[in-house]
Amino acid sequence: MFRAACRASIGLWLMLAPACAADAPARSAAEVMDILMWNREPVGGPFALTDQTGQIRTDSDFRGRLMLVYFGFTYCPDVCPTDLQAIALTLDKLGRDADRVQPLFITIDPERDTSARLAEYVPLFHPRLVGLTGSAEAIRKVADAYKVYYAKVPFKDAGDYTVDHTAYIYLMDRDGNYLGFFPPGTSADRMVEIIRPRLAEPAQ
Repeated sequence: MFRAACRASIGLWLMLAPACAADAPARSAAEVMDILMWNREPVGGPFALTDQTGQIRTDSDFRGRLMLVYFGFTYCPDVCPTDLQAIALTLDKLGRDADRVQPLFITIDPERDTSARLAEYVPLFHPRLVGLTGSAEAIRKVADAYKVYYAKVPFKDAGDYTVDHTAYIYLMDRDGNYLGFFPPGTSADRMVEIIRPRLAEPAQ
């Protein structure tokens, strides 16, 4: 069910969608979708996480810019790379306006996704992409704030694991407030179509 949600190629919802949560999720992906689509609860909030250079970054560091926030993990075989490529293409299509948009990749697999691992991974997509990691508790806190579902799934015949998750790109305003989400499979052209009018709005 959750993998299907990750791979669903739905058009953009004007009130944009969820990402991923951990081993004992309090809510199902369907409940998360309901919250995000209908703004039933606040989405987003403060965080303090470590970026790919080892520096602590907080949500306030990105004030004054729109944020594209994506939750995933570097060992994700398909959905995460596809969505990150779409984010990168969106920034390219925005041209100079891309300077007013901050893309963030927040790992849901902090056990493996260290700063060093993120330093190798995020430049593969875009030079302005910031990768964020932290303790399991810190990641859980920010994922819960963004109403993200994720769960570790061990492989049967090995000591390795994957992470099952919903996959959405959150659009946040210049003050870090939730505007909506882009479902998996949203094209860069569609994201640009939604983002440009937001950039034209006067800063509060």
